[in-house]
Amino acid sequence: MAYTIDGKLKVAVSSRALFQLEKEDDIFTTKGKEAYEKYQIKHEKDILQPGAAFPVVKALLELGEDDVEVIVVSRNTADMSLRVFNSIQAHNLNICRGFFTGGESIINYLKSLDIDLFLTANDDSAKAAIDNGIPAATMITSAAKYMTETTELRVAFDGDAVLFGDESEAIFKAEGLEAFGKNESEKANIPMKEGPMAKFLRALAKIQTRQEKEGKNNETKIVTALVTARSAPAHARTIKTLRAWGIKVNQAFFLGGLDKTYVLKEFKPQIFFDDQHVHTDRASLVVPAGTVPYKSDSVLAKPKEEEKKGEK
Repeated sequence: MAYTIDGKLKVAVSSRALFQLEKEDDIFTTKGKEAYEKYQIKHEKDILQPGAAFPVVKALLELGEDDVEVIVVSRNTADMSLRVFNSIQAHNLNICRGFFTGGESIINYLKSLDIDLFLTANDDSAKAAIDNGIPAATMITSAAKYMTETTELRVAFDGDAVLFGDESEAIFKAEGLEAFGKNESEKANIPMKEGPMAKFLRALAKIQTRQEKEGKNNETKIVTALVTARSAPAHARTIKTLRAWGIKVNQAFFLGGLDKTYVLKEFKPQIFFDDQHVHTDRASLVVPAGTVPYKSDSVLAKPKEEEKKGEK
């Protein structure tokens, strides 16, 4: 019988998100594919240093192979896989599967595996994944180096257009803060649609529920947080939506426009998801951060023609 990963939390991570490959990417961009491949082969025994997605991947793997499967993916050729797997082994990561597509898109493979989270360093790859219903984020790879030792998996999510759909965010962008507040008050008891990261949160919640039921205190604990620019009374709809989904987050921060880095610096997640670069760029100075792109058909993906009418 073939090995199956059905029922697990399934994560795909690109080699450039998992490890620091900025120098190599620069060689590819400035000198071309041949120079890049020669460099990689020459240095294939040199161990790559942890990248922006490394902390969350390591923490996810600590949940155990019965619950989590991580696959490294790359558009490099198979020849380039040696350095990646040498580095995986050197860092004692329990990753034994890798897809190296030689320049072809990875998206159809991720769809066939029903991936719960895709972390990449390429905006176009993240957008393609989101368009195909795969939870994805572009990691900010130019950020500070992060500590990787932990006994907990800590994940922070923005709300609108990340955990939840983008309808409310679209109202805010188009009509301003007052219209947004009125809409959320009137629809406080109407659950929002699921956003791109809802599937990943559901997968985490499933493992949390199993941990609580079995009472295994020696397992890596999962701690989730909602970190949103919403404030009262607009906060109510988020809580009621999560209740309707049958999901709980451990912590919630309704910041009302305050800089999110104040909270993130103290919460110390291995990853923070937000839909706006202004937040992920700032957050990446203190924690690993990934930008969740909008679907191509979202009104939020279209260029703004008007000045923002308020501040949420």
